[in-house]
Amino acid sequence: MSEQSDILHGIVEAMGEVSSEEKRLIKAREVLPPSGDTLAKVIDVVKSVLFPGFFSIESTGHMRHYFVGVSIDTLYNLLREQIARALQFNANCRNHDMADMADALALKFLQSLPEIKRLIYTDVQAIADNDPAVVNFEEVISCYPVINAMIHYRSAHQLLRLGVPVIPRIITELAHSATGIDIHPGAKIGEYFAIDHGTGVVIGETCEIGHHVTLYQGVTLGAKNFSYDGEGHPINQPRHPIIEDYVTIYSNSTLLGRITIGHHTVVGGNVWLTHGTTPYSRILQSRATTQAFTDGLGI
Repeated sequence: MSEQSDILHGIVEAMGEVSSEEKRLIKAREVLPPSGDTLAKVIDVVKSVLFPGFFSIESTGHMRHYFVGVSIDTLYNLLREQIARALQFNANCRNHDMADMADALALKFLQSLPEIKRLIYTDVQAIADNDPAVVNFEEVISCYPVINAMIHYRSAHQLLRLGVPVIPRIITELAHSATGIDIHPGAKIGEYFAIDHGTGVVIGETCEIGHHVTLYQGVTLGAKNFSYDGEGHPINQPRHPIIEDYVTIYSNSTLLGRITIGHHTVVGGNVWLTHGTTPYSRILQSRATTQAFTDGLGI
């Protein structure tokens, strides 16, 4: 036991020290960073407010306004604490301003909830309009992973627009882990957005997606390459596709770079696309060719 204790003590001593790598990469802060667990609770409360009765049994019937009120109060208190923590990552924010700024930003987010709700309900409609397997809207809200992903994304996008650091990325990564749908909070996505199935979808930071756009599983809207500054750091500039209105992109297609896909275009499955298209285009992969081989000849 003495040898084990010595080993454990040595590990504690080693891990308790601030390493040179930690000093270089992580700035010393007075309070803890935002909590992923708490932000998961924040989104759970947002869900209960956006869809009363679906994610909170109590918020139905004549008690609806009461429980929505309790949820809004809970959301305000959770969010302002997390935003105050996140503001540490803003180099221009002074410590004595953080609490007041966090209060103001939390209130601004709450004021945006009616618009977030309106947008989410257009997404529900879009999924029902594009999937014949849908039985009713309640099934979409309860079962379809894209709704979970879009609640996270639309909440995170609004927080990002308000200038809240770090938290938007944490929120969208929570959805990424749960659904396999990876949407950067900086992407701009219009109304009536649908993703069928969803697993493996990637939407980059500077994507601009119009209204009535439908994606299928495995679609990547990514960057083709990066530019670097004089010190070798990647420059954050528009580098992801622009998808105009009424575009459908089928499964496992990859669209890279700052290209524009014209409205009413259909991109077939398994397409690799690095150039833009005119409106009403039909982009399909090349036809497969059949060749016969005898005893391995020609392979």
